[in-house]
Amino acid sequence: MSGGSAPDSAAPIHGGPARQALRLVSVYGLLVLLIVLSIAFSVLLPTTFPTAFNVRSILSDKSVVALLALAVMIPMAAGHFDLSVGYLVGLCHILAIGLQVNLGWPWPIAVAFVVAFGAAVGLVNGLLVTKLKIDSFIATLGIGTIAYGLASWYTGGRQVLGDLPVAFRAIAGSLAGTVPLPAVYVLVIGLGLWIAFEYLPIGRYLYVLGSNPRTAELVGISPRRYVTAAFVASGTLTGFAGVVLGARLGVGQSSVGAEFLLPAFVGALLGATSIRPGRVNVWGTILAVLVLAVAVAGLQQLGASFFVEPLFNGTMLIAAVGLAGYASRRQTRTGERASRVAISGGQAASSTTDEGTKPSM
Repeated sequence: MSGGSAPDSAAPIHGGPARQALRLVSVYGLLVLLIVLSIAFSVLLPTTFPTAFNVRSILSDKSVVALLALAVMIPMAAGHFDLSVGYLVGLCHILAIGLQVNLGWPWPIAVAFVVAFGAAVGLVNGLLVTKLKIDSFIATLGIGTIAYGLASWYTGGRQVLGDLPVAFRAIAGSLAGTVPLPAVYVLVIGLGLWIAFEYLPIGRYLYVLGSNPRTAELVGISPRRYVTAAFVASGTLTGFAGVVLGARLGVGQSSVGAEFLLPAFVGALLGATSIRPGRVNVWGTILAVLVLAVAVAGLQQLGASFFVEPLFNGTMLIAAVGLAGYASRRQTRTGERASRVAISGGQAASSTTDEGTKPSM
């Protein structure tokens, strides 16, 4: 599936009631599903699910997944995959703690270094893909595996722990004791990415690169520049997610990180089926992560075993790829039909004009 430019989902809805209903479901399906799941689990689990504590737990626990899903979404819009995010977030959370505990770095410097390190890894990914022409799947998987090896080497298979500044731990705290700060980060970053993708040239360039790289080159959009920038943005966001994860856990361990990769990709791909069906988008991605989080939390509270989450995520990944591909093909067919209608209408109008201007005999 490409992250290419599908027709604007906010365009006027035409056709009968059935077509309009189908259109609304395709655009707002994830939002409806989120509401239905929330109501269903609240009815089934009235004492545990619809509580402020449960809402805070879901928002706090899944914010790192949401940040990584947004990170994955950026190069995906340009038609590339970043498989390094899972292992990179693991290495970054270890560094965020280790630099303070082992080297005595002040926490602001450690945080800045980790975010810059994530950006540097993203730059390497981008150069491998654009300059050396290595497929993004292979390049980022290789870089991610190297990151995992570095994390294992740095920790020696042991936990990295020690006294951490209160200010650093507060990064993953709450706003006014109620709203988890990680959820605020997701909202702010999501808003920034939404503006970039919907209103700034760089977002349109990435979508064009994802839908038709040849056309992008012909109109002067540099794949090397913008694809590399997409990977740098992905790495930067992954580095920040590692800081948030380190502040939340308070301990670094090399076994953490890989489990975030699959939910992040499910979120980005499933998000492409809603809001802007047929292409990856910010609000669809965040909605998809919330749907997954609510579904898993509800199933676990109903007594589902620990292995239900990976089974559920794997199933949703397959479904997300299929649905996203279907939405993309449907939007393409809709655009082609609209173009044919416009051309036919133009030809008919031209013919009528010609008839009206013929000289009388």
